[in-house]
Amino acid sequence: MGKEAADLRWGVEQRLEFIEFQLFWEGRLNRADITRYFGVSVPQASKDLSQYQELAPDNVVYDRSEKRYFAAKNFTPRFLKPDPDRYLSQLRMIAEGAVSREESWVSRPPPFETLPMPRRHVDPEVLRHTLAAIREHQALEVRYQSLSGSRPQATWRWISPHAVAHDGQRWHVRAFCHIDHSFKDFLLPRFLKTRATAPAEATPERDAVWNEIVTVALKPHPGLSDDQKHVVAQDFGMKGGRIEIKTRLALLYYLLKRLNLDFYEENRPAREQHVVLADPDDVRLALRRAQAPGLAEPNAHAAGRAN
Repeated sequence: MGKEAADLRWGVEQRLEFIEFQLFWEGRLNRADITRYFGVSVPQASKDLSQYQELAPDNVVYDRSEKRYFAAKNFTPRFLKPDPDRYLSQLRMIAEGAVSREESWVSRPPPFETLPMPRRHVDPEVLRHTLAAIREHQALEVRYQSLSGSRPQATWRWISPHAVAHDGQRWHVRAFCHIDHSFKDFLLPRFLKTRATAPAEATPERDAVWNEIVTVALKPHPGLSDDQKHVVAQDFGMKGGRIEIKTRLALLYYLLKRLNLDFYEENRPAREQHVVLADPDDVRLALRRAQAPGLAEPNAHAAGRAN
C-alpha cells in the first residue's frame, strides 16, 4: 500500500481497496457495487471512483456502452494486497451461510460448491458466558458431557477458561480443570449449560503447554518423483523443499491428526500421503513435553484433551 493510502481517511481507504478487489478478482465494477456494500450515496460512489482514477489512472478503463469500469491490461494493485485465501474464504463463508452474498466483497462469484459438513451446535448463551469468564479471568461452572467411559453422564464441573481454539473442525475451550487440577481442552459443543462463576484457580501463564510454540517441518513424500515433489512443494508454499509450521504445543496433536501424520506416514503410498514430517524426532520430543503418549498408538490421545 502506497503513501496515498496512508494519507486517506479509513472509510475512503477501505472503499478504494474494495474497488481494487473488484477490479483484480472480478475484472469490473460499477457504482452500484459500492453503494450496495457500503450504503453510500451514488454521488459518493462516483466521487470514490473518480478519486481512484486520479490515484491509479493506468489501472481502470471506463466502458461507456456498458457503464462499467474494467481492469486495464497492465493493472497493478496500489491499495490491495491480493490474497487468494481471502477471496476463497469468502466463497466458503457464503456456501456455509456464515455471510450472505450482500455482506461479502465477492459481487459476482463463479459457480462454486463446498463439501457440506454437519455443523457442531454451540449454545449462544454458553458461548457468551464462556467468553465473559475468559475476559474477566473467572472460573465457570459448566455442565459438560464427556464421551469417556469414566464419566458417561453429563456432570457439573468447575473450569477456569482462558482461551478458545479451533482444530480445523471443532471449537475447544482451553481451561484449567478443577477436578483433575490440570489444563485441558474441552469441546465447546459439549458444554450443555453454565451456572455460577468464581475467581479463577489458575492463570494463563501457568498453562505451559498452551504458551509454548513449536515448529513442525514438512517435506514432500520421498516416494514422489522429482516433478511431483516440485508440485507438492509449490502447493504447500515450501522453500528449499520444506515448510515450517508454527503452532502451540497444545494444538500439536490436532495439527498432526489433520495432516494424517503419525510417524509412519512414509510407509503409506505417496499418492495418498503427499507430505511427511521432515524432523520426526523433534515432534516426538515435543509430544513428550506435552506428556502425550504419542500418535504411533492407534487410539492414543494427547494429554490435556477432554473426551
